[in-house]
Amino acid sequence: MEAEKKKVVIVGGGIAGGLLAKSIQFNCDVTLIDPKEYFEIPWAELRNKVEPSFAERAIVYHKDYLTNGTIITSRAIDVTETTVLTADGRQISYDYLVIATGHNEAVPFMREERLAQYKADYEKIKSAKSILIVGGGGVGVELAGEIATDFPEKKVTLVHRGTRLLEFIGAKASKKAHDWLKSKKVEVLLEQSVSLDAASEAEKVYETSTGEKISADCHFLCVGKPFGSSWLQETILKESLDNRGRLAVDEYMRVKGWKNIFAIGDITDVKEVKQGFYAQKHAQVVAKSLKWLVKGGNETKMSTYKAGSPIAIVSLGRKEGVAQFPMLTFSGWLPGKIKSKDLFVGSTRKQMGLPS
Repeated sequence: MEAEKKKVVIVGGGIAGGLLAKSIQFNCDVTLIDPKEYFEIPWAELRNKVEPSFAERAIVYHKDYLTNGTIITSRAIDVTETTVLTADGRQISYDYLVIATGHNEAVPFMREERLAQYKADYEKIKSAKSILIVGGGGVGVELAGEIATDFPEKKVTLVHRGTRLLEFIGAKASKKAHDWLKSKKVEVLLEQSVSLDAASEAEKVYETSTGEKISADCHFLCVGKPFGSSWLQETILKESLDNRGRLAVDEYMRVKGWKNIFAIGDITDVKEVKQGFYAQKHAQVVAKSLKWLVKGGNETKMSTYKAGSPIAIVSLGRKEGVAQFPMLTFSGWLPGKIKSKDLFVGSTRKQMGLPS
């Protein structure tokens, strides 16, 4: 008689939680809790806005890759030492718990609704003559690059409150991206912010913090989102949250102070750039550890995680990009060839056990 499998509950079906669920589904009794019915490849988001059909491959039903687990489409609202409580009233018991709730983002429950959002964004861009992008991090810069490449006739203005674009990577990479945007006639305004609340939608005029007025037919807000941890603030894990809402983890990616609770992805306090690539690495490390533990392995021999170097590849349209590696920063067609053409969608689908 087969021994009863250990119960692993994963809260969050993003790039980290989804990959972990897929990786251990035949080793454990896996339950994935997520408020939406699909997994979305996050680095395809900006391409989806200018080419909605691209989203068909980048947005996947959880059931397509998690074929041997339980999917609960609801929000987790509480955690005890043995169970997770969901918004629809279910209590799911666990032997091991993994928190992978990333950042808070209001996205639809249904895959078809998410696809429709991208189609609406495309129509918004297509019908506009001028576009305002607020935020000059990776999302804002990549969106500006996508629009400037596919719709070169559009007037694109990017406003960023920082002293330079892409502040999460080095100044050299930042300058290369800035110069590329300027070469595509994107107007970049630094050290300024825009109050969208005070904007006149009817007149389509936005005012920056320095009083500069920007005319734009539409806008996109591309600023950082809060961590998806507000639901943990009154739970047994509240003492493990730092003042930014991140979960403190040890070298095994366990929440500090807990033997059987892990955290992976952006919600952790690992000192590295918050990138999907690293979230995938977290998932792979914890997958190895859980496979070891459920076989009765000693916890001292679990896989450990070492914070990644500041590596980043930022797409600049379909054929170019800027890349930062520990000893090298470069831009042009090579980073574009690495990332920009397919945005790693094919390789990510393959990793999830799906046709590329």
